[in-house]
Amino acid sequence: MSIDIYQDIATAYSAAATKAPGLKARFEAAGFDPGKVSSLAELSRLPVMKKEELLKLQRENPPFGGFLAADLKEIARIYVSPGPIFEPALPGGGGHGLDLLFKTAGVGKGDVILNTWMYHLVPAGLLFDEAAQAAGATVIPGGVGNTELQAQIVVETGVTCICASTAFFLTLADRVIETYGRGAWKVKTAFLGGEMGDWMAKRRRIEADYGVSTWAAYATADLGLVAYEDSGEGYVVHPDRVVQICDPVSGDQLPHGKTGEVVVTARDATWPMIRFGTGDSAFALESNHDGSVRRLSALQGRVGAAVKVREIFVYPRVIEEVVIATPGAIAAQAVAARENDRDLVRISIVLQENADRATAEAAAKNAFELHARLRVDEIIFVDELPADAPLLVNDKDS
Repeated sequence: MSIDIYQDIATAYSAAATKAPGLKARFEAAGFDPGKVSSLAELSRLPVMKKEELLKLQRENPPFGGFLAADLKEIARIYVSPGPIFEPALPGGGGHGLDLLFKTAGVGKGDVILNTWMYHLVPAGLLFDEAAQAAGATVIPGGVGNTELQAQIVVETGVTCICASTAFFLTLADRVIETYGRGAWKVKTAFLGGEMGDWMAKRRRIEADYGVSTWAAYATADLGLVAYEDSGEGYVVHPDRVVQICDPVSGDQLPHGKTGEVVVTARDATWPMIRFGTGDSAFALESNHDGSVRRLSALQGRVGAAVKVREIFVYPRVIEEVVIATPGAIAAQAVAARENDRDLVRISIVLQENADRATAEAAAKNAFELHARLRVDEIIFVDELPADAPLLVNDKDS
């Protein structure tokens, strides 16, 4: 990580504190001088601010809690995320950095994109729209629903790329093929939203079944793009973000490879997100020399979704990896229990018909141990699991 980013942070947040009384109060309460930030160690002296704290401050001092470091007339949009939390956005910026994802995927001039993300209140639709236009593509603002009409649009306008939730992409693709035939399906790229469950395995099936390449990014309403896929493992961090993996309680940075809360500082301070706790959990796949994250793992779940087993936190994402790595696996669920004063983990797996159980069991055990750094106690093969079955269940206190 270049020291230039810390110099920029020092300059930007010193100026922001003179305009944003809420930010100034945060700095003063922590005895933190943003002008002295010259390294990750200096930055880390500031306690992490949780999203719940920002929400509380906004309720006390609406709409922005005293954190807006710009004149209201400069704000192009105000997004409203669940809570509600208000997030201001200045004009331009390539969808807050999401254009990097489009350019990396090779989507740009000549591509016609159907954007099915919601355009109202939340930022997803407009951010993807701005990013696609910044990359040079043509955008059809589809929004959610209207499957029949959107299927017709895909065929008659020659859509080459779709931005959608994974579930809606599948619904739309099947409707196009059922209504117009396989030959009418010309889509080559899909930018998909993450889901719980076996999302990565689902993406691989989508790529095989529909002949598309799938891409994803990690973005939040507060920060815009944090990290994005680039054909490597996980997500490469945006060059204007400092990402840390921190203990969700103490806020201390964790060692490389340990799972913790994703904490982000933005280089720009108009909406001053400095040492902001996202509430998401992940780990560093690659770190910069100063310990900040260069490449981020797939998200492991929300902070608090983990179950502690034999002093190690197990996240729902681990069970996704088990499904991906197990030949013939359709679904899985892990249950953590406590018997005879010992923590146990049992994994129930649904297999495709004729799948080899011995091979599947060995693969599942290896995958769990690799990703959880624990040994599973028992693999159970079951005929089915409920469609809404959670990936990870904590029965330790039952």
